[in-house]
Amino acid sequence: MILDEILEHKRSQIERLRPRYVDWSPPVEAPVRRDFAAAIKGLSAGRRSGSHGTPVLIAEFKRRSPSRGEIRPGAKPVALVRTYEGAGAAAVSVLTDERYFGGTLGDLAEARGAIGIPVLRKDFIIDEVQLAESCGPEGPDCLLLIAAALSGERLRGLRELAARCGQACLVEVHDEAELARALEGGAEIVGINNRDLRTFEVSLDTTLRLRPRVPEGIPVVSESGIHGAEDVRRLAEAGVDAMLVGDALMAAEDPARKIGELLGAR
Repeated sequence: MILDEILEHKRSQIERLRPRYVDWSPPVEAPVRRDFAAAIKGLSAGRRSGSHGTPVLIAEFKRRSPSRGEIRPGAKPVALVRTYEGAGAAAVSVLTDERYFGGTLGDLAEARGAIGIPVLRKDFIIDEVQLAESCGPEGPDCLLLIAAALSGERLRGLRELAARCGQACLVEVHDEAELARALEGGAEIVGINNRDLRTFEVSLDTTLRLRPRVPEGIPVVSESGIHGAEDVRRLAEAGVDAMLVGDALMAAEDPARKIGELLGAR
């Protein structure tokens, strides 16, 4: 399975990084971050009053993926994330895995320095060393934690350590068991990935099935498989707070126009 392969590679990376951070400890006072949770809750009040507003957009920067291969090789983050922000994205996601997605921490730093909206570090985070390399003032506002890769106890520990660095965590789930583990681990933002990381099959039905199981007050992000207005309408009707879109934007000839199409859906 590709997830197992990726995690094995991450473990070897982490062991190479560990000597660099052997004396690291979280800061006494957390750096000031942009409020990721607030950014993705922008339309929740409208939903509580009975209307189905368009989910806000988390626009993703990545050059390739294991499922699709090369998407936008050689892409530079600054111009694209500025386009995302200007077109109405509420936040930006940046892939920092190099082997499988063509990203780097440098991409993340460039992106965050170029825009004023929150930035998510999307990677396969399984160890405190990865938090140490993300904890500086130029680091992300939010980190991705994947429930499929973490025990409930490990998830809670990483989430609490990230909070000491001032960072939110988007906890990603794919099924009922992972959602239960995420909630037991104290997840404050839940991402529902419509892509099965084991088979790569994608279905928005995953979000529609799991959304009602997320307690009131916890923002929900739908990830993967969101390509057009009809997809957005289905998510809006389900009460999803935000949608994370990568492939459709990175493959678009005009990303700003694509964002307009997605955010204009009713």
